Amino acid sequence: MVLDLTFVRAQFPAFDSPVLSTHAFFENAGGSYPCRQVIDRLTRFYHHRKVQPYAPYPGSELAGAEMDEARTRLGAMLGVARDEVSFGPSTSTNTYVLAQAVRGWLQDQGAAIVVTNQDHEANSGVWRRLADEGVEVREWQIDPQTGSLDPADLQRLLADGRVRLMAFPHCSNVVAEINDVAEISAMAQAAGARTVVDGVSYAPHGFPDVAALGCDAYLFSAYKTYGPHQGIMVLREGFGMELPGQAHFFNQSVLYKCHTPAGPDHAQVAACAGMADYVDAIAAHHGVSGDAAARGRVVHDLMRAAEVAVIAPLLDYLAGRNDLRLIGPRRAEDRAPTVAVALDRAALPVAEALGREGIACGGGDFYAVRPLAAMGVDAAKGVLRMSAAHYTSQDDVARLIAALDRAL
Repeated sequence: MVLDLTFVRAQFPAFDSPVLSTHAFFENAGGSYPCRQVIDRLTRFYHHRKVQPYAPYPGSELAGAEMDEARTRLGAMLGVARDEVSFGPSTSTNTYVLAQAVRGWLQDQGAAIVVTNQDHEANSGVWRRLADEGVEVREWQIDPQTGSLDPADLQRLLADGRVRLMAFPHCSNVVAEINDVAEISAMAQAAGARTVVDGVSYAPHGFPDVAALGCDAYLFSAYKTYGPHQGIMVLREGFGMELPGQAHFFNQSVLYKCHTPAGPDHAQVAACAGMADYVDAIAAHHGVSGDAAARGRVVHDLMRAAEVAVIAPLLDYLAGRNDLRLIGPRRAEDRAPTVAVALDRAALPVAEALGREGIACGGGDFYAVRPLAAMGVDAAKGVLRMSAAHYTSQDDVARLIAALDRAL
């Protein structure tokens, strides 16, 4: 089975936009295009549901029902209970709130946590600041040449049994290597540690089966998974109810509320059900049946296969140049289609030149200051980042390669 790209691109109004369609879009790691199903739900909510939800009159009842639907359907697709799915204004905010809960939970004298230097700063800095409370922070360091994390190094960090939590990315937003979350979570949990996974750079490339990953928390951003600007946090009940609540005292017994200190954006929460609509539309178009989790797994694999095929020519092209350094794995199968390269010059002017050539991409550090520094990348130059998604076409990649030839 091969993903039908014509059908997929028809689900995204951006490809018909007189503004957005002029460029081949390679800035997906910064935020994907929203799908039609999300836009339709958001529009409907603002037209017909924009009142305080859960009150006993029609518009309010419909508003509450659509918010509940989003949590129910996303939970089913991700393989978790509906109450294990909560929303916040961003993943950075959700991670910050979770870290405050962990701050109160880590009462053991001599407790330690593990972070990596492969992360986006939003999933690293908040955990590192727990050192201010006397928590020992241990760093699982990447290989300075490859950017990879070695499980043998993690085993040594966990060996004394004092680690209570570890935070790591499903994949980095610049290295892009896909980490084995299930293996890492099993290692950590065997040593008595909870695991928090930053899925922001992975989830856009196929919604994960969180239950199969075995982690205690998984966070990602809806605006990178074809949805509105919301952060989504999957917090497994066994961990979430252990933590001191961060919301109103009367919400402490409700898992999806107790770590959401501010009221969610009702319209955007409701619109998130459109992401499940989109996955179901792909499944139906390709003849995929089964329950929501099964459909999600097949669509995940369709998305990944399409991305591997489309990004391989770009990796081949970059490997053939001697004036840049490809960050992360050489093989498309081992990585997300987020491709960062260090150049012999500043990256941002090159991104600007590509913009004039009809290519949308970016240059800079992308808040990945620690991994770039660990790999010896000059912070003043940054990296050129070109990020695809499952809706990226072969023609888009051909245009990018031709533009790179001219810009470099």
